[in-house]
Amino acid sequence: MVVLAKPAALEQITLLRPPEPWESFSGVPAVDLSGPDAAADVVRACERFGFFSVVNHGVPAGVVDRLEAEAVRFFASSQAEKDASGPADPFGYGSKRIGRNGDMGWVEYLLLAIERDTLSKASPAPSTALRDAINAYVGAMRGLARTVLEMVAEGLGVSPRGALADMVTGDVASDQVFRVNHYPPCPLLQGLPPNCSVTGFGEHTDPQLVSILHSNGTPGLQVALHDGRWVSVPPNRDAFFVNVGDSLQVHTFPQAHPMHRRTDRRRPAYGGSRNNN
Repeated sequence: MVVLAKPAALEQITLLRPPEPWESFSGVPAVDLSGPDAAADVVRACERFGFFSVVNHGVPAGVVDRLEAEAVRFFASSQAEKDASGPADPFGYGSKRIGRNGDMGWVEYLLLAIERDTLSKASPAPSTALRDAINAYVGAMRGLARTVLEMVAEGLGVSPRGALADMVTGDVASDQVFRVNHYPPCPLLQGLPPNCSVTGFGEHTDPQLVSILHSNGTPGLQVALHDGRWVSVPPNRDAFFVNVGDSLQVHTFPQAHPMHRRTDRRRPAYGGSRNNN
C-alpha cells in the first residue's frame, strides 16, 4: 500500500477526485427567459434539479465584462494590497479560510454586503472602479432575480405574481450578499496523481431564496445529482446559473432534492455570485 502525503500547505484543504470528462453533465436545464413557456420551464427545473441555466436573460455582456476586468485587476494586485481589504469578518477579502466554521479551500474572494441595489457602506469595495462595476452588476442581477422569482410564482399559480420577488427587491430590506471568487493555480498539485484535485469551494447548499452564478468559462463547478454522483457543469459565459436556495426549496419545492455544489481547482478561474434571501 502506498500512502500519499499531502504538501504541508494543503493539510487543511480536502483533496478531490474530479469527475472524468465523460461525467460532464449536459442535462442541466437551460431556460430561455424570452420563450412563451418560460415560467413553466423555470418551475420544472426547480422541481427536478434545483439548478438551471438561463439564456436570453437581458443582462448586457458589457456589465459582466466590466466586472470581470476589475476583479482580475484586484486579484492581480499585491498580497499586501489585497490584505488591506480584509480579513473577511464576514465581509471583505479572504484567502483559503471560508467563513467562520473553519472551512478551507484553494480560493481567494471578496464577500460584500448589499443594501437594496448597491453595496453597503459597511463593506466598501477596494476601489471606486470595482465598486461601480459591482453596483452595475448587482443592479442587473436584481432585475434577473426578480424575473426568475416572478416566473416561479406564475408557474405555481401564486398571486400576486411579485409575491416572491418582493422578498428580494421590494421595499422591505432583505439579506443580500455579493461574492466574487478567484481560484488561482495550485502548483502544489504537481506532485499529486493526475486524477487528484483540490477543493476550491467545498460542498454546500445556499440558505437564501436563490443564488445567481456566473463564471469566466473555466470548468470546475460541480453539482451532486439525486443519486449522490458528482458531475461537472459545462461552463457557459453567455448564461447565468440559478441555484434554488434552501429557503425557496423548503417552502416552495419541498419534494425537490436540495442542490449541493462545490468547485475543484486545477485551472485558474473567476466566479461571481449574488445571493438573495
